Amino acid sequence: MKVCFFHLMPYTDLPEDFRERYPSVWVDIDPKLFDPVRGHELYNEFLDELEYAAEMGFDGICVNEHHANAYGLMPSPNLMAAALARRTKDAAIVVMGNSLALYNPPTRVAEEFAMIDCISGGRLVAGFPVGTPMDTCYAYGQNPSTLRARYYEAHDLILRAWTTDEPFVFHGRFNQLRYVNPWPRPVQRPHPPIWIPGGGSVETWRWCAEKDYVYSYLSYFGYKAGEATMKGFWQEMDRLGKDRNPYRAGFLQFVGVAETTAEAMDIYREPAEYFYGRCLHVDTRWVNPPGYVTEGTLRARVKSMVAQAADQASQANKALSFAKPEFRHIVEQGFVIAGNPDEVADKLREVARNLNVGHLMLLLQFGNMSRELTTYNTELFARRVLPQIRDLFDDEWEDRWWPRPLEKRAVPREAAA
Repeated sequence: MKVCFFHLMPYTDLPEDFRERYPSVWVDIDPKLFDPVRGHELYNEFLDELEYAAEMGFDGICVNEHHANAYGLMPSPNLMAAALARRTKDAAIVVMGNSLALYNPPTRVAEEFAMIDCISGGRLVAGFPVGTPMDTCYAYGQNPSTLRARYYEAHDLILRAWTTDEPFVFHGRFNQLRYVNPWPRPVQRPHPPIWIPGGGSVETWRWCAEKDYVYSYLSYFGYKAGEATMKGFWQEMDRLGKDRNPYRAGFLQFVGVAETTAEAMDIYREPAEYFYGRCLHVDTRWVNPPGYVTEGTLRARVKSMVAQAADQASQANKALSFAKPEFRHIVEQGFVIAGNPDEVADKLREVARNLNVGHLMLLLQFGNMSRELTTYNTELFARRVLPQIRDLFDDEWEDRWWPRPLEKRAVPREAAA
């Protein structure tokens, strides 16, 4: 089992009555709510928390890309990853990832990922999401009907840039480049492991199988709502003749650990209710622009397990439709796993076995959780939970999708006091 510490970097100072006063946390959120001085404090807190997780023995630390929102303050995850590459020693740098269709030309992704892989000595996991409609179609103005075609072309250009030994000409539908010759190239050959964050489209499942990439289901709604999607994924792998190696898959889960169950239910209530009440307050105008979902996925949702996953996600959304989400309900629905260390370890082993996922990505900071509580959650998890789940799958399957860093890596100079 590989266990990664995932950070969304949420803005933690949204007002108490945010849901009532503002239409959405994404796309048209009031820019006056952002305080740059508070942003300075938060970026440094969040990077400290990621570095601490690496020191405490998490296998990887994860960052991702979003735009025009208070849900996650990372329009450029590569900036965060570059900082982490210098300040950590062994943890994988998991960038989940760069929305390929937004880069013009996409060789920018090939270059920056190669830089991170070189700085870190080969610790990069390269994530290639299509991107949410809020980020891609509204914040960045992409045509939803051509978004996936742009994405596939960008992917092909990046992979060819990483693996071709000579400068070449690229004449695509969206990109025309006389000279493609990126410097630097990645340390990992032929390229860093590639993970695809997804939300349940059959095209993404099939593409991951075809390319031999990791499928990562990044759900806000936990293991219960995610069960149908992951079972649909594995049924599709069976149909395509792929093995059931759990390292083909990743899964995101919110976790809160405390000495007792009662303490966990007390101290994680406020940050969880903040996240589900304010960070997920997305106006339905931005969720499903015409053309974003392909015909194949629409048809499959009628017939396949994807439909069941969508139904469960919809039920989860309905469960949160009351004015103020309650933590008791959030835990009962499985959105957050909260409890003492043994309870959390037992539940995560059950989740990993049931969903058959070898890469667990855990949010131990969520909502407006303070630095002190995040540190407590991270330390307790690393000392009391991680040793109970780390051995899962390792004697049964090989993780072919994990970075292979250099054995001898440069050591950064210690920062001056």
